[in-house]
Amino acid sequence: MADLTKERNVPLDHIRNIGIIAHIDAGKTTTSERILYYTGRSYKIGEVHEGAATMDWMDQERERGITIVSAATTTFWHDYRINLIDTPGHVDFTAEVERSLRVLDGAVTVLDAEEGVQSQSETVWRQADKYKVPRICFINKMDKLGADFEKTVKSIVDKLGANPIVLGLPIGAEQDFVGIYHVLDQKSYIWSGEELGAEFDVRDEIPAGMEESVKKYRDQLVEKIAETDEALMDKYLNGTEISNEELKKALRAAVIAYKIVPIFGGTSLRNKGVQPLLDGVVDYLPSPVDLKEVHGINPKTNADEVRKLIPEESFCGFAFKVQIDPHVGKITYVRIYSGKLSSGSYAYNSSKDVRERVGRLLLMHANQREEIKEAYSGEIVAVVGFKDTITGDTICDEAKPIILEKISFPEPVISLAIEPKTKSDQEKLGLSLKKLMEEDPTFTVKINHETGQTIISGVGELQLEVKVETMKREFGVQANIGAPQVAYKETVEHEASAEGKYIKQTGGRGQYGHCFLKLEPLGRGEGYEFVNAIKGGAIPQEFIPSVEKGVKETMEKGVLLGFPMVDMKVTLYDGTFHDVDSSDIAFKIAGSMAFQSASKKSGLQLLEPIMKVEVTTPEEFMGTIIGDLSSKRAQIMGTEERGNSRIIIAQVPLAEMSGYATQLRSMSQGRAIPYMEPSHYEIVPNNIVQAMLAKSTFTGRINAQ
Repeated sequence: MADLTKERNVPLDHIRNIGIIAHIDAGKTTTSERILYYTGRSYKIGEVHEGAATMDWMDQERERGITIVSAATTTFWHDYRINLIDTPGHVDFTAEVERSLRVLDGAVTVLDAEEGVQSQSETVWRQADKYKVPRICFINKMDKLGADFEKTVKSIVDKLGANPIVLGLPIGAEQDFVGIYHVLDQKSYIWSGEELGAEFDVRDEIPAGMEESVKKYRDQLVEKIAETDEALMDKYLNGTEISNEELKKALRAAVIAYKIVPIFGGTSLRNKGVQPLLDGVVDYLPSPVDLKEVHGINPKTNADEVRKLIPEESFCGFAFKVQIDPHVGKITYVRIYSGKLSSGSYAYNSSKDVRERVGRLLLMHANQREEIKEAYSGEIVAVVGFKDTITGDTICDEAKPIILEKISFPEPVISLAIEPKTKSDQEKLGLSLKKLMEEDPTFTVKINHETGQTIISGVGELQLEVKVETMKREFGVQANIGAPQVAYKETVEHEASAEGKYIKQTGGRGQYGHCFLKLEPLGRGEGYEFVNAIKGGAIPQEFIPSVEKGVKETMEKGVLLGFPMVDMKVTLYDGTFHDVDSSDIAFKIAGSMAFQSASKKSGLQLLEPIMKVEVTTPEEFMGTIIGDLSSKRAQIMGTEERGNSRIIIAQVPLAEMSGYATQLRSMSQGRAIPYMEPSHYEIVPNNIVQAMLAKSTFTGRINAQ
């Protein structure tokens, strides 16, 4: 493996921190493998379908042929250093995409030339919009039957709302695809040999029969670039020739300002079109110098703080990923925004207010690593030695603290009960779950104290399946798992008030707590708010947190069917106390009693997760599939055509979708493909709540209001 440490000290404007994002099966990992091969980072091309991809280094990734964790690597193209992150496409691992986009300066979105913009393409695009990440699109699989470049470009405009300009125009399509015409450089790139695409011809002529489309795209390109720059607009309107250098400079500025998205065509699997894409990454995606600075807040004063993205500035970095490595223990991936970090030194975690020791610094290449002494602004490195730092924490210079914007992750919607097979697995289970929670912020674990069960939760069945498999392989834990359970929630329908009074007289000092609570519903997703409206010291200040504690504990346990309660405002507005007998515990119990009583009066409702479901199917199975979805309480949102396939878009309760992929296969002779992602929570119909109440053994059960 080449020694990166000798070559890594490049100027800041020669660094590109990029990610590859896309829908599942669009060809992200295959594209990453080609980038590593053509940049000399790996000496042979690893194929996903052969289970030999460099970036898919986990055994499970190789067996399943999917990316599960985002892999980071460092490579070089000409004199530029590219820090590359290959992200998963499967919606169950959306947290990996979210955390990668948070620290990247630019991204390459890979699209399938036949499928166009798919559901997960839209999801990752919105995630990139949230962090304002400039993008390039690579329309992959131009050699595939049904590949349609123009239709895919149109879907980028219609579905993603982007402003694309075509730079790499495909020459031919399907089995006739031979290369691309670079609309800005006005050159043809033709791949004819079989040297894995490393050799290609560059010609100055326009390929025969493409004169009209080249003229159309060239005119579009000049006009769209001119629109972003006043000086060029004047030239354009006056009919003055604009040079390629001027166009390139203005295009770079427009891409960085996210006004334009350049489009390249190619086929990674057939080794065509990747080198011009790499040139596009270097020419148009930003370096840390282009982004100039990063904003945060000072944890001590709450004032705004700014750090310039240069090594001379005081140190500031962002921990975006934690990985438990079997050889070196806990590795924390850090994007260094400003200053430098040295191994053996200390860093300050401003999010947790603790000092952390930097044991070793590693430069990562998928799961291989190279030790370095110092890391500078603009780099993505792995740190060994951090104990308390988790995903989303800021680390910085203690003398100049700053907290950067955190990452928001989707809520878990599905749960499994898990129990160790033997006594010796009991302890290992606890440790492995703790480590998996550190690694994945969307994976949660809680103990149901009534049943003694351990419940693991996540955003999808595949994610939980992978976690259980990881426990078995990496931690040697044998466990029994229950059937997947839906993560329901409870809420209230209307305003209600109630009193909670806890009086206990025993020989000696008694207990006295007494309070009045009012409950009001909040909008979906607004969470929980506690308001202290006590006037005139009706309840002493020191007992108010105890009332809230009683409320919170009851909310976690639920009142209707034992599910957590959400979306409500709880106001403590009156009460009384006893000089001697009042205590924290008495007010906590009184708070819990008042809350339960008010909940029962306020029309308890059950909420369930609704999934956005898309089924891609040949037309002949469409009626059967729509009928089946309708029987699952689905709301059919519409249908679309994509090539020879039809796409059914629906919103379906997660509770109805257990084992759906298997059912769909048998309904469609294995030809329909489902896609599912969490959408929102909705009220469960009353007849279903009644049926659930009839089956429930939950002790806090009441009749549904």
